[in-house]
Amino acid sequence: MIDIKTAGTVQVLTMSSGPVNAQDVELLDELTLAVRDLGRSGAGALVVTGAGRAFSAGVDLNRVVEGGAGYTDRLVPALSAAFEAMFSYPGPTVAAVNGAAIAGGCVLACACDRRLIGPEAQIGAAEVRVGVPFPVAALEVMRYACGDHAEEVLLGGRSYRGPEAVARGLAHRVVADDLLGAAVAEASDLGGIPADAYRQTKAQLRAPTLARIRDGGAGDDEVRRMWGADETLARITAYVERLRRRG
Repeated sequence: MIDIKTAGTVQVLTMSSGPVNAQDVELLDELTLAVRDLGRSGAGALVVTGAGRAFSAGVDLNRVVEGGAGYTDRLVPALSAAFEAMFSYPGPTVAAVNGAAIAGGCVLACACDRRLIGPEAQIGAAEVRVGVPFPVAALEVMRYACGDHAEEVLLGGRSYRGPEAVARGLAHRVVADDLLGAAVAEASDLGGIPADAYRQTKAQLRAPTLARIRDGGAGDDEVRRMWGADETLARITAYVERLRRRG
């Protein structure tokens, strides 16, 4: 589900899981392990993208409905671990948002240092519209990325394209041609900065956010309870049915 290739001095990590790279426990665990291993090995600059037509359309809601509370008790920690691993990666990270980056896909992109987005790609944090709360790591990553726009993005649950996404901190620039090539070039440029200076500065900038993430156990206990509650699962089921009817 995770493919890693080298492009010059840059590692390119591609998620490949079904038609829209939906996030399930297995993909998230593999992603977390891969990112941590790359970080420990000093792999340097990293580009993250999705196979096919999507970056990642978020959590696999069918698995949530099928698995119930037993599955969501595993899913919420897996989401948090993946987001924290990407956010704390010591080297430069660039997301090449080639298609839909929704909910957990949006958070994963926003955990990267830089985000390049295709002109037709949608990005947004749709959790509240699905009817689920944010794990602490997800909320804090989004707060860091979106700044003054965090409430609009998180409480509104909308998706954005192009300049609208840039204006809200969800992306840094729109790339119409050769998105992956542009992301590799940007990662390569950032990778040319002395690694120890980049790592230390990034750690200093992100330390307050990471402290809140790592102190958020009580908050995530409540998030797990809410994700697995019968009323939440009923809302998710209804949401999935609406999506199916739309085709």
